[in-house]
Amino acid sequence: MSVTIRLARIGKRNAPAYKVVVANTRDKRNGRFLDVLGHYNPSHTPPLLSIDKKKYKEWKGKGALSTDAVEKLIAGKYEFVPYTRQNEEKKEKKEVEETSDKKTPDSSDKEGESQQEEVVEKPEKTEEAAKSEE
Repeated sequence: MSVTIRLARIGKRNAPAYKVVVANTRDKRNGRFLDVLGHYNPSHTPPLLSIDKKKYKEWKGKGALSTDAVEKLIAGKYEFVPYTRQNEEKKEKKEVEETSDKKTPDSSDKEGESQQEEVVEKPEKTEEAAKSEE
């Protein structure tokens, strides 16, 4: 069975901390693990990170897979972004902007334009109205 090096969440609500663990791929996120390689606490300022790199290399040598987050932590490039509703709304706005950029205004596609106007904010509606008047 394959083995994965990943983060297991510990800590309390709104103050997460993580253990870097080696676990079977099919086990739960916080379930049974084979070995603990270290700890990561993004709630602390600056974020605390302690990983036993010797054990990490040993498990990688045995064929363990590691998640993107763990690889970025090892490289020192990981940025913890806590989940908030604001982040979700920003992603939705970007998706809407990307889809509106790809679509070209077409006189035969009036149904799509009306749906798009409902989703897009007021300042963008006025820009679309100016484009259609030209």
